[in-house]
Amino acid sequence: MRVAELIMAVVMAAFSLAIMWKATELPVGWVKGSGPGAGAFPFWLGGAMLACCVAMIVRWVRRTSTPSRSRATYMDRRAIQLFIIGAGSLAAMIGALHVIGVYFAVPLYLIFYMRYVGHHGWRLVAAVAAVTPVVAFFFFEIALKIELPKGFTEPMFYPLYDIFL
Repeated sequence: MRVAELIMAVVMAAFSLAIMWKATELPVGWVKGSGPGAGAFPFWLGGAMLACCVAMIVRWVRRTSTPSRSRATYMDRRAIQLFIIGAGSLAAMIGALHVIGVYFAVPLYLIFYMRYVGHHGWRLVAAVAAVTPVVAFFFFEIALKIELPKGFTEPMFYPLYDIFL
């Protein structure tokens, strides 16, 4: 745990610096007449994240946090198995997005993960898997006008577009 905390703090600090550097491609200061520049929020968010990472490193050096004093292993065999199952199923879902679309890939992922990893009952699994794509459709496609990938299932959505758009 001790080494994992330090590695995570250093990696996140590097990401913070990268965010800050990339944000400087846009104005990060105050733009007269329009307020903060387009890069201000990501720059200062990266700065706050960097400050938190520095605080983590200082606490690690002083051994004031619980993980910095721990001698426990970071991931045991069961945690590694769950990580592989989670990452593998997520990768499969992402791979399926452009084939069967978001509105079918996400429910299939939720069914697998909630039922076989989370051991939830079929009622809850079915409810979440049925409601999630409907809410996502109305939020992204109707309210925000952002089209999500539908893959070969796109023709199924034409009647809905005729009704709502």
